Amino acid sequence: MIGSISINIILLAGVFTSAPLRAQMDTARVEVRVVRDSAGGALLGAVRVRSGAANTRTDADGRAVLRLPAGDHWIVGSRLGFSPDSVRLIIRADTSITLVLLATSAELEGIFVSATRTERRVEDTPLRVEVVDEEEVGEKTSMRPGSIAMLLAETGGLRVQTTSPSLGGSAVRVQGLRGRYSLMLADGLPLYGGQAGGLGLLQIPPVDLARVEVIKGTASALYGSSALGGVINLVSRRPGGEAERELLVNQTSRDGTDVVGFAAAPLSEQWGFTALAGAHRQRRQDIDGDSWTDMPGYRRITVRPRIYFDDGTGRSAFLTAGYTGETREGGTVDGVAPDGAPYDERQRTHRADVGGLGRMLVGSGVLTVRGAAMEQRHEHRFGVVREDDRHRTLFGEATLTLRSGRVTPLVGVALQRESYHAADVPGFDYAYSIPAAFAQADVDVTPRITLSAAGRVDAHSDYGTFVNPRLSLLAKGPADGAWSGWTSRLSGGTGAFAPTPFTEETEVTGLAPVAPLRGLRAERARSGSLDVGGPVETSAGRVELSGTLFGSVVEHPVQVVDLPGTTTSGARRLALANASEPTHTWGGELLARLTRKPVRITGTYTYLRATEAAPGLTTRREVPLNPRHAAGIVASVEKEGQSRVALEFYYTGRQTLEHDQLRSTSRPYVLVGLLGEKRLGAVRLFVNAENLTNVRQTNDGSIVLPTRGAGGRWTTDIWAPLEGFIVNAGARLKF
Repeated sequence: MIGSISINIILLAGVFTSAPLRAQMDTARVEVRVVRDSAGGALLGAVRVRSGAANTRTDADGRAVLRLPAGDHWIVGSRLGFSPDSVRLIIRADTSITLVLLATSAELEGIFVSATRTERRVEDTPLRVEVVDEEEVGEKTSMRPGSIAMLLAETGGLRVQTTSPSLGGSAVRVQGLRGRYSLMLADGLPLYGGQAGGLGLLQIPPVDLARVEVIKGTASALYGSSALGGVINLVSRRPGGEAERELLVNQTSRDGTDVVGFAAAPLSEQWGFTALAGAHRQRRQDIDGDSWTDMPGYRRITVRPRIYFDDGTGRSAFLTAGYTGETREGGTVDGVAPDGAPYDERQRTHRADVGGLGRMLVGSGVLTVRGAAMEQRHEHRFGVVREDDRHRTLFGEATLTLRSGRVTPLVGVALQRESYHAADVPGFDYAYSIPAAFAQADVDVTPRITLSAAGRVDAHSDYGTFVNPRLSLLAKGPADGAWSGWTSRLSGGTGAFAPTPFTEETEVTGLAPVAPLRGLRAERARSGSLDVGGPVETSAGRVELSGTLFGSVVEHPVQVVDLPGTTTSGARRLALANASEPTHTWGGELLARLTRKPVRITGTYTYLRATEAAPGLTTRREVPLNPRHAAGIVASVEKEGQSRVALEFYYTGRQTLEHDQLRSTSRPYVLVGLLGEKRLGAVRLFVNAENLTNVRQTNDGSIVLPTRGAGGRWTTDIWAPLEGFIVNAGARLKF
């Protein structure tokens, strides 16, 4: 494993001289080397080196020669199993440079983000993209190997909100916006559908993730009407230059078990593969003894193979397929609900998907084609009510990216089809077709100022045409001096969301008590953000600082309102309706990270205000379950990849409650966690203690309502953990 390093680029001759441009063909000599360990290393095999339509491959000495006209060029080096490197040159004379490719398992500062499509380094992207790097992914994998919920919950500006207490369903709120607005992608593909659903987060193991890319705020200009609130892109681990196999076994003090296997290997110089397989179980738990499930029981299997191809001449591809099968149960445990009858909740899930991406050089540009298909079947039980359904997503997209001096234009077309069929509840079936066209341009105005403009037109088959622009500006500090390395980003855009019957409330109640959708308007949004950050060298070590101001307005937000009467099972009737006033959200984020090997300390703070019209009324209220204050401190000590100790403190402030007959506001709480890891040869042992102070919402009373609430729900809002103190321990074997 390599420590964090910067991309090494050496300019040996006349790149930024003041000599006049010349018409003859100047020569750019590009040397490529690969760093595999702290001592460095040579690359075995050719690397593709390209600039626009010109491309070649390195020789046995790792050298390549491109003949390019005088002017502005991007030179890129890439090979399967390694992170690419690139540099922008203004060619006026013969020039030599060095590109550094690193094995994909290495830790990088110069991460190339893919969520913005143009695949720039994160520090060069005008649109703010927050990256959860490989080190953090590995740490959270030891804490919660079976799902990515904790990985996202402990990322600043994100909140994983429990939506279905009995079954454990959760949704990701990005900067206070409802979870349905967040689009979940896997390697840029909608493998979990247009809406991942309340259990989607809990069914994705993080073992095969290299990083997570998060775009906060409206991203409809990039990804259409499913990305009103933001995008979470899960980037998978790639095969490296050598075979890699890993087995993780984990056991919790609450009788949960995880067994996950991962393998990656090159098949040839051009082909490689990865494969993930996992089995997970949890015994149902009634921790407070009130005969109601606090931790749902489940049994789950997950399989996901991937195949990668790169021929070194500009053509690359990957193909993936996946299957998840799960049975989950909650509700009453050996007892009855307050009405004197048992209330069982169960859900069986079968999800299968396939997706792929291909790239090739076309003239002076790069053509990228993506495609995905997903089908998910559910068998729901809400007490005596049965609700079986089927979700399908079909997706195709083609983009052409050009390199033209200081401008990187991109144009594309896409088609997505979302369909839903409810076998037992009539009136909710839909089949949406959404063709789209979009364009984007990144402009390097000066070496320190970059502008990105994007726009997209979606022709929704049911809700009409959406036109969504986005504009982002990046300003870098001077190359030398106190502000070296600092950046400022200003971004704003619009978004849209096509209503579906799936909200945080219907995750709890099901669709049986909900009236068929009538007369809903599409939800529209405007958002903006200002981000400033950079490094400061202190006597204690290097400190990274970042501050963000954000705000959004959602017009015509869909809410759940009460209707007169009850269903045959005694549940109060509900309906979905557009609110009379917009939802306003604003706030700020602060981050400070001190790095002084072997110590790393990260502190985060989020201030959030969100107000909306009270359902069915014109008065305004705080959006429920959005804490106004949230903060965290994580301190870790790591010794040369041999051991790690991490201590975490997370504070969550008061939250307004809606579905609680005893209180209208929650109390604040602090969670404390401690992680220890030790490498013994090929085995890494880990022990993780979560919630050391045993914070449980049920310490303040049962989550079971005395009488059935809206839609027949039996549970309150969930504003704090239900599982309390829990320890997990296990081993990661690499062989």
